[in-house]
Amino acid sequence: MREVTRRRWRVVFDAVLALFLAFIVVSDTVDARAYWEMAGGFAVVLGSVATARRFPVVSLGVALAGALVVPFPYGNRLPVWVIFVLVAMCYQAGLRMPRARPGLLLGGAVAVLGLPLSLLVGEDGLGDWAELVTMLVFAGLSPWLLGRYVRLRGELARTGWRRAEEMESRQRLVADQARLRERARIASDMHDSLGHELSLIAVRAAALEVAGGLDDGQRGAAAQLRTSAAAATERLREIIGVLREDAAPVEPVQGDLGELIARARASGLLIDSTVDSAQAPPMVTLAAHRVVQEALTNVAKHAPGAAVTVRVTSSDAQTEVSVVNATPPAGPLPGAASGHRGLIGLRERVRLVGGTLRAGPHAGGFAVTATLPHDAAPVEETAELREAADDAVGQPTSARALELARRDVRRSLIQAVGIPLGLFAVVIGVAGIAFLYLWNSSELPGPVYDRLRLGQPRAEVAPLLPGNQRSARPTRGEPPLPPVPGAACEYYGTGRSFLNNDYAAYRLCFADGKLVSKDEFAEGVS
Repeated sequence: MREVTRRRWRVVFDAVLALFLAFIVVSDTVDARAYWEMAGGFAVVLGSVATARRFPVVSLGVALAGALVVPFPYGNRLPVWVIFVLVAMCYQAGLRMPRARPGLLLGGAVAVLGLPLSLLVGEDGLGDWAELVTMLVFAGLSPWLLGRYVRLRGELARTGWRRAEEMESRQRLVADQARLRERARIASDMHDSLGHELSLIAVRAAALEVAGGLDDGQRGAAAQLRTSAAAATERLREIIGVLREDAAPVEPVQGDLGELIARARASGLLIDSTVDSAQAPPMVTLAAHRVVQEALTNVAKHAPGAAVTVRVTSSDAQTEVSVVNATPPAGPLPGAASGHRGLIGLRERVRLVGGTLRAGPHAGGFAVTATLPHDAAPVEETAELREAADDAVGQPTSARALELARRDVRRSLIQAVGIPLGLFAVVIGVAGIAFLYLWNSSELPGPVYDRLRLGQPRAEVAPLLPGNQRSARPTRGEPPLPPVPGAACEYYGTGRSFLNNDYAAYRLCFADGKLVSKDEFAEGVS
């Protein structure tokens, strides 16, 4: 139902647009009695509007073809209806065309075709062609680029959000893999520590079983204890094996914090350390070891040469871990990219012991701090907590994708506005330079004009005349041409400023090689 309503509104919009453009055609041509132009305008409006939605390239071609009426002399006027049709239909075409190349080719073809038409049928030749090109640029290209911008903005918004969702899902997958990896590492630690303790229990129970001085009941209890310890060890091995199958192989935590820091110093890191974790439970000690290990690895990778401060302090209730590095003297290693997987795994390790992890820039460097309680249950992992934690270790992927989409939209807007303005500046600059050159090179000094005599041979007058004739001259107030068969007239400037709207010109007419008339006239003066 919604789609049907949308189609009806589209039909209404197209009908209203066609009626409006047809009204502009009638209003612009009826006073000039340009009925053939009126019929052509109706055909252009009907063809461009009817094909705008299904065949936007055809619609654009029809609208641009209508601009070719500019060079034809219809009452020496500018066809305003062409401007309205170009603005409306070029915008519609830019909004619906998937590719830009057909539009550029059509515009270039019309501009090229307009040149011979202007020279053959136009009253002002190159002037009519320049008028056509100007109309194509500002009434055709600008709206078309605006339509392309609106289309590109919508596509980029949809594509950007879709890509952001895909990358966000990928980021969640990477984070889940990092969590599984850390859980597998925890499982390895549990297997190493608990398996060792259970093995010792089984060994002691076996020793009791064969020891002398025990009755049969005591030996049976020792045998049951040995069997239970062996069964618990086997069950632990099976459970840990299942956990290891869900994640990639990992290296277990080896050595204590002192050995870890000593190895890091031996590799070249500048470390100032204070370690006191004697009162911490085993799982908390392992978590503190992982925090320091990952933080030192990140310093070596992303801040080579930076001084590092390691603080691990324990109390009866909790253990505090802090690893802070200063600003690296030479900057990060080139090509060292971070996916934040290590920090995600650390956060999982800290969460499972009920602690909190904070990681971020600090005084030009980077700081990793963790609070590890000694007797706390794992923090429940909610969707909000996971999203906030993922964002804390790096800019959200969706935000980066959205920023890229906005950057592309801004670039297309700059192009839509800057290209027409640039072309306008070029056209105005070239036209201005050409106009000033022709204006100054077509000026006939007043004393020279006064010395000219009727009947003077053209050969004597030619050396006194400027090299160019005046192209911008009064269109009204010109005296009648001399009644001499075959008279040819030339127009020159009088020296007045072109800023003066009261244009003035000298007219010199020659026949049979002699000057037959000389006149000075201005706009509105006869």
